Amino acid sequence: MRFQVFFSGAMIVALGASALRILQRADALAFLQGGLTLGGGIIICGLFSLKSKWHGLIGAGVLALLGFARGLGNIPDFFKLADGERQRGVAPVLELGVTLICLLLLVRVLAALKQERTRRMLEELE
Repeated sequence: MRFQVFFSGAMIVALGASALRILQRADALAFLQGGLTLGGGIIICGLFSLKSKWHGLIGAGVLALLGFARGLGNIPDFFKLADGERQRGVAPVLELGVTLICLLLLVRVLAALKQERTRRMLEELE
């Protein structure tokens, strides 16, 4: 599970860095800042999970929830891009990528928490 956290954070940072080559300068810097903030926060949660596993994973889940919720607002721009409106370039594709990474991480963290809860309940019965 920790690998998923580190990999997700690194992928978000990589998408932010790739925006420098793909987007115009002002949009690219804003996307880079967002990618470094969200991806860096997730990586920090991954580092924290090395010391305190569940606190780090829950923190990564909260950041993934925030990233996913923010990304939902960008989905209409993706459909506009699919219709042919190229006003923002390929930024909606990058935003959708971050949204999907956050969704996958959120689902994985919730599954791990549910599995741990079940394990503790079964352990308590014995």
